[in-house]
Amino acid sequence: MSDIEGYVEIEFPNENTARIVYESVLYEHQTVPYRRSRIEFLLKGKRIVMRFSATDNSALRGTLNSYLRWIKAAMDVIEI
Repeated sequence: MSDIEGYVEIEFPNENTARIVYESVLYEHQTVPYRRSRIEFLLKGKRIVMRFSATDNSALRGTLNSYLRWIKAAMDVIEI
């Protein structure tokens, strides 16, 4: 069985906001071990790009949900 793949690109209002969010999530990206999924997490200008690969739908959904929650939390702090 082949891996399930996904791609998410989030554009921010400017490069500074994208960098702040990226750096806020980067620690989690580097330290959380995933056994059934892999993710490429990149900053490209004012965009954060995530490429996911997982062994099954549940692993893909769980990984994606984690990253989106971390990004949302970083955005919420910026807005305060």
